[in-house]
Amino acid sequence: MRIAFVTPELQPLVRRTNLAETVDSLARTLRKAGHDARVILPFTKDVKAAGLLSLQELGQVKVPCDKTRRTLTVFAADFEGLPVVLIDEARLFRSRHPYGDENGPYPDNWKRFAVFARAVLEALPLLDYKPEVLHCMDWTTGLIPVFRELEYVEQQPEHPASKAGVYFGITNLAMQGTFEREILPKIGLPPGLFQNVRGVEHGGRVNYLKAGAEFATIIGANSPSMALRIQQQDRGYGLEETFQRRKKELVGVTNGIDYNTWDPSNDPLLSVTYSVKDRDLNGKRRNKAHLQRVLNLDNGPRTPVAAVIGRFDADSGFDLLAEIMTAVLERTFQVVMLGAGQQEIIERIKTIESTFTGRCRLIEGYDVQTAHMLLGGADLLMLPSHHQPSNALCAIGMRYGTVPLIYEHSGLEDTVVGQNENPRGFTGFTFARYNGEGLLAGMEEVRKVYKSADDWRKLALRCMKQDFSWEQTGAEYVKAYRRVTRRVKAELAED
Repeated sequence: MRIAFVTPELQPLVRRTNLAETVDSLARTLRKAGHDARVILPFTKDVKAAGLLSLQELGQVKVPCDKTRRTLTVFAADFEGLPVVLIDEARLFRSRHPYGDENGPYPDNWKRFAVFARAVLEALPLLDYKPEVLHCMDWTTGLIPVFRELEYVEQQPEHPASKAGVYFGITNLAMQGTFEREILPKIGLPPGLFQNVRGVEHGGRVNYLKAGAEFATIIGANSPSMALRIQQQDRGYGLEETFQRRKKELVGVTNGIDYNTWDPSNDPLLSVTYSVKDRDLNGKRRNKAHLQRVLNLDNGPRTPVAAVIGRFDADSGFDLLAEIMTAVLERTFQVVMLGAGQQEIIERIKTIESTFTGRCRLIEGYDVQTAHMLLGGADLLMLPSHHQPSNALCAIGMRYGTVPLIYEHSGLEDTVVGQNENPRGFTGFTFARYNGEGLLAGMEEVRKVYKSADDWRKLALRCMKQDFSWEQTGAEYVKAYRRVTRRVKAELAED
């Protein structure tokens, strides 16, 4: 199958979010499975061209925008075996970052990504490549399915763009790319599209993410449960009606984990490697002792160590955690927090840390070596946020035998099997009420199971045996892509 990924990020050429790793891992997994996967991205300032081999100019394309025609240069290169296409324009891309700078998002992002969308479609003949699926990522590519339908399917049916269906993957529903209504004629769309149903309007503004969801062949969410959840009232960031209306075209695929980077059996950043073959998990216990020693925690092999990794704010559930932190530490838990937050939050954590010396540690910022050490040594990974856009951290923790605690409606329920769901085969803990009392109740369930060393060992081993590999995920994506191609063939047959 021929799949073209369209994205503003690709690890490690240009990285601003987890999207970069997702695209790189999925594209390489599909190529390894025999599919012709390629990546198309804007040639922004962040792109590390030194990592590209055989960079060559293929030609130029001209696209309309804001009463002028923009000329863009198309480059092709090899990036460690992955074919990459770069769309270049000096003022819009090469001199700027993907989304914005220290002052925030660029005010002309509406123009930048409208031009990019048109250029991607117009460049397909130059590539001598006829993709069956355009896998478009998030709001920056939201206009691609719109332009494809209006300007290619309807006007140029023999163009490669007309025969390539669109899988519109939503990895961050909170970022939607909204702009004033006045841009509509500037990006070349008819005023009739400024409507909610089957249009680009939402809340009185042009919404690029909604545009993609309305016109894509298939819409992709981060997991099967998330595909259901975003249709529920107040769970789809305002786009619930669109997702409800298009529920037959909405699928959920849980992303994979790079086990080459995250594997306790050969992780050089651990004090001792270990695997599921270590039935007694002696290696993990030694990593725990190392963690407690390095961080000056009380050295207690039967004291559960809970890890918190991320940003300390309400979005990550830190408001709940802060509410119960004292109670948790008084219940014999040790808590290690790795991440960043506003200064007043950091000072609050430091006060707790000084009160519970040897039981609580704060590590500001993010350090890769510390993250590996923490996941290798901790018993529990606390993930209390109301919404988890990615299962990556949870799945990585499970690979290291670090048992997760999640909010049961966060989007991680496809990754974690809760105790209520399967008392004999559960792989983590959940809490049902999204408040401090609910989270504390979840910690109590953790404490009860932890009292039995044998029960906890079996639970950790179950976590380690779960398969969240990209090979498994890639197969699920191929199934979704086949839905795209079947729909496109049916549409072409009708015409």
